[in-house]
Amino acid sequence: MLISADDFEAIASGRVDTAFRRWVRPTVKAGGTLTTEAGVLAIDAVDVIALDAVTPEDLARAGFDARDTLDDMLGDRKGSLYRIRLHYVGEDPRLALRENAELSDADAREIAETLARMDGSNPWVHRTLVLIGERPGDPAQALAETLGLDKVKFKGNVRRLKSLGLTESLDIGYRLSPRGRAWLDWSIASA
Repeated sequence: MLISADDFEAIASGRVDTAFRRWVRPTVKAGGTLTTEAGVLAIDAVDVIALDAVTPEDLARAGFDARDTLDDMLGDRKGSLYRIRLHYVGEDPRLALRENAELSDADAREIAETLARMDGSNPWVHRTLVLIGERPGDPAQALAETLGLDKVKFKGNVRRLKSLGLTESLDIGYRLSPRGRAWLDWSIASA
């Protein structure tokens, strides 16, 4: 679920606690969270709603001043209309994590164990981290092709590394975070 910077600020400030999306299948679920660069949102409820059942209170809670503004935002997308209730939880925990480059041996071993589980039978973690370290800012498509992966699979892998604070997104491409660089240096030194 994409949230614009303006919408995120309205949610974080408490002015808005509702979003509307038209989906074939919801991309969030009640009880879950949505972690973005701007922070973490809790998803309180996700309900299918008929367009004519949207109330003036719903519109106000979503930050719309009129029904036609919602209609314009929805456009002619396919799927059911969903009303999402959400609230701001706090800062993105990955921000502090990725800046933490002071890894003890125990920290580094714990990361190594997690990454080994992620690797499974088709090791990709080390190659991906080395490639991002060598080519920061390269487009995801170019990096994916270098590794022989499709772009969607590659981006999913990088999101998993990002959740551990090892990479960070740039406007185009990625780079290793200070934590990612520290872990990669540790892994090479201990190999």
